[in-house]
Amino acid sequence: MTAYTAKRLPRQTGAAGWNAILPQQAPLPVLENDLTADVTIIGGGFAGLSAARRLHQLDPALKVVLLEAGRFAEGSAGRNSGFMIDLPHDLASDNYAGSGLEADKAAIAFNRKAIGFAKGVAQDCALPQEMFDPAGKINAAATKAGDQHNRDFAAHLQRLGEPHQLLSQQDMQERTGSPHYTSGLYAPGTVMIQPAAYIRALSARLAGQISVFENTPATGFEKQADGWLVSTPKGRISTGKIILANNGHLESFGFYQRRLMHICLYASMTERLTPEQVKRLGGTPRWSVTPADPMGTSVRRISGSYGDRILVRTCSSFHPTIETSEMRLRNAGWVQDRKFKERFPHLEGVKMEHRWAGMLCLSRNGSAAFGELDQGIYSACCQNGLGIARGTLQGMGIAEMLLQGGSQIASHFLAQPIPPKLPPEPFASLGANTYLMWKEWRSGKE
Repeated sequence: MTAYTAKRLPRQTGAAGWNAILPQQAPLPVLENDLTADVTIIGGGFAGLSAARRLHQLDPALKVVLLEAGRFAEGSAGRNSGFMIDLPHDLASDNYAGSGLEADKAAIAFNRKAIGFAKGVAQDCALPQEMFDPAGKINAAATKAGDQHNRDFAAHLQRLGEPHQLLSQQDMQERTGSPHYTSGLYAPGTVMIQPAAYIRALSARLAGQISVFENTPATGFEKQADGWLVSTPKGRISTGKIILANNGHLESFGFYQRRLMHICLYASMTERLTPEQVKRLGGTPRWSVTPADPMGTSVRRISGSYGDRILVRTCSSFHPTIETSEMRLRNAGWVQDRKFKERFPHLEGVKMEHRWAGMLCLSRNGSAAFGELDQGIYSACCQNGLGIARGTLQGMGIAEMLLQGGSQIASHFLAQPIPPKLPPEPFASLGANTYLMWKEWRSGKE
C-alpha cells in the first residue's frame, strides 16, 4: 500500500508582524472527526486558498476540505512582504529582467491573471485600500551601480512596452522621506497587500463555502481503493484527490527530494510612529521600495487602522531543515536596525516592535513543482520567491487541471523542466549560504 508520512511539520520563528498589528483573529475550527471529501487541500497560503476558491468557482457542489497546519496568516503567507508584482522579477538577475522579451511578456500576462483573481477576492471580502492597494512600487537605487541597474531595467521595460517612470533623488525623498536613495524606477502595476489581512479574509470567506480547518496539520496520507486517506492529529479524511499547496514542505512528504532550496528571509517592523515622528519623516503615507539590486533591502511604509509604520526586509539564509533559529533572527535584526538608521537618520529613537522570519522555496532553474505526483495527488508548490502572484497562479492552475483536465495556466507550469537536484550536504548549505552572503555584501548600500 502506498503511503506518505510527513517527516516534519512547519515551525515558525518570531510572531508574524503583519498578523500581530491586526485585531484579534476569529478562530476557525480544528478537525476533530472523520470526513469524506472530493478534494483535500494541504496548505492554507496563497496557493492553497486560491486553489480552494477556484475549485468552488468551477463546481460549487464539490466537497472540498482545506487544512492549515497552524493559524491562518501565521505561516509563510502571512510573513510575506506584500508585493504582488506583475513585471519580471528574477531574483537571480542583476536587475530583475528575465530571460527574454517573449518569456517576460508571457510572465507579465500570467501575473496579471493572478492580480485579477486577487482583486476579485479583495472586492468580495471588502478589503480596504490600506490592505489591497494598486499603488505600484519603486526600484530604489542608492549607488551608481544601482542606478545603472534601474536604467538597464527601464530600457527592458521600454522594449516590453510597459509604463514606467525614472525618479530623481528629489523625487525619491519627496515620496519616501528618506535622503538615502539617489534615484528610482517606478512601475504602476504592482499591488501592495497586507498579506495577513488578505489570508484571514479569504480563509474566513471560504469557511462559509467549503470545510476549512486550522491548527490541523496533515501528518500523512495513504492509498485506498477509491482514493486517499489523509491523517491529522484528531481526525481523518477519505478523499478522492489531494492538492499539496505547502510549498517547501512538499519535500517533507517525500516529493522532489534534494531538488528544492529552502531560503529564509527576515523582516522587522517599527512600532507605531507618533504624529511628531510622521511629520519628521515626511513623504507620502504609503509607499513600497524594492532594491535596485535584488539582494538589497526592501522597505515599506504603511498607514491606516494599524498606524503609521515602516517595514525593513533584508538578510537571507539557506536551511534544508525548513526552519531557522532565534539567533539568526536576532542577528538579522541588528542588520535591519542599521539599514533603518541609514535610510531614516531623522527618525532616531524609533524602535522595532516586531521581528520575524519566513521561509520561501526556490529551484535552481526557476521551475515550479507543479502537476500530478501520484495518482490523484497534485502539487502547486515552489513559487521561487514570488509567493503572492505565483502562488495565486499555481492555485488557480492546479484547480483547473483537476476539474477541466488542463488550462493555459496549468500548461505554462507543466511545460517547465523539472527542478534539478542540489549538491549533497554539507556542500549545498555551505555553497548556498556563502553565495547569499557574497550577494548581500555586493549589494552594499542598496
